Amino acid sequence: MSDIKVAAVTLMGQKHRQRGVPCEDSSLALERNGVHVVAIADGAGSKQYTHARYGSECAVNAIADLLCDNFDVIYNENREAAVRSLIIAAVHIRFADLLVEHKLDSIERLSCTLLFCAVKDRRMIIGHIGDGLIAKVSSSGISPLTMPQNDNAGKTYFVTAAHAGDYLRIIKTTTDDVHAVTLMTDGVQDSVYDENSGLVKPVVARMAETLQNGREESEKEITSIVEKYIVGASNNSDDSSFGVMLFSDTKAPDTSVFPSSAEAFPRTDKSFKDLQAELAPLVKKARNIMIQAKAVASPAETEDSKSRTNETDEAAEVTASKMENISESAKRQSFLMYILVAVETVAIILLLLKIFFF
Repeated sequence: MSDIKVAAVTLMGQKHRQRGVPCEDSSLALERNGVHVVAIADGAGSKQYTHARYGSECAVNAIADLLCDNFDVIYNENREAAVRSLIIAAVHIRFADLLVEHKLDSIERLSCTLLFCAVKDRRMIIGHIGDGLIAKVSSSGISPLTMPQNDNAGKTYFVTAAHAGDYLRIIKTTTDDVHAVTLMTDGVQDSVYDENSGLVKPVVARMAETLQNGREESEKEITSIVEKYIVGASNNSDDSSFGVMLFSDTKAPDTSVFPSSAEAFPRTDKSFKDLQAELAPLVKKARNIMIQAKAVASPAETEDSKSRTNETDEAAEVTASKMENISESAKRQSFLMYILVAVETVAIILLLLKIFFF
């Protein structure tokens, strides 16, 4: 089993510092029951999300507890939709307590994104809803595992969304060919990730490598890097969280040979909605074919069903007849037993009378 180390840091952005607004990001790194977990969350920033900072803190604690206590169950469940629903439900259960504690009128007040990575032995579970980035560091480079999730208007998705389970992405895999997994909220992501090309900058691998010196030193170094080059680099910087899970006995990459730029991905004018409209008539045609196929097959299915029903009825009649015969036989045996006992009783009484009175 790999030597696993974890770390997580959260820094308040300049926007919140200047306005005296509390930090809305949260991060957590822990180990329990043989499970290592790193989780980060970004509280929603709009005015209606009045208690988002409590939501983000609650979310990272909820997912960490769930995975530490139930890793095997979740990893072994094949129904991904069920896993996604369960994770969102676990967060909402904790949010319900906050509703009572802070006397809130809606769970939306607690809205936040959520990113997490959990490892037990060689098994790994990764989850992500909303913006931010999870990246894998290997000996050959850095690659995104889950990318920022925003709509066409730039808005992201939160754990409090009506259909949050539909937006939660889950990856279940192993730690093979993984040197480190890094997680970051959009405050860091915006500075180290190019969405146009999918390129993750080498500094991410260098921050992950600081864990070789232990968690305390690593968190100090990561905090210093984020403060100097991200939070302190702009008066408009956002809250920033960075989490890392390092498999310290695996081969570290040579970041000096990593590319610092890449060509943008090709773009298309076709939208997903356009693709749906294109397939709509074909889907309708396919459904009609399926309906017709079922209609043609129905008579044969009916006869087959009748045949199976008759066979079942016959089997039931045979079984009932057997049961009746067994019951009658049991009754006869019981009657004979009663007669035998009565005869033996009379014989004993006659013997006793003969002994004492004759």
